[in-house]
Amino acid sequence: MAFGLPNFGQLTEAFKKAQQIQKEAQELQEELESMEIEGANTDQRAKVWLSGNQKPIRVEINPSLLSEGKEVTEKAFFEALKSAHDLSTTTMKNRMEKLTGGLNLPGFSEES
Repeated sequence: MAFGLPNFGQLTEAFKKAQQIQKEAQELQEELESMEIEGANTDQRAKVWLSGNQKPIRVEINPSLLSEGKEVTEKAFFEALKSAHDLSTTTMKNRMEKLTGGLNLPGFSEES
């Protein structure tokens, strides 16, 4: 009775593909780290920049916003932060889907 093991050619090809994905994942990580993704509130007076890995980079608040008080400033800052986070998350997801395209890896498929 023979076992259904893949042949060496299939194993070699799978190993090469895994190495390629690992290399591309490292390149993607470096690319995301170097990105600056800007988020802003609706009137553009509060802005937040995050990397593609969602690390904070900097914040900019228009002085006219500060003169409107704590509550208005906090709301505008929160909107800008949420905007930057949403853009960063979407960018990361899209780049990961490109990298894993067609592999149906757990957590990366459209159906999950």
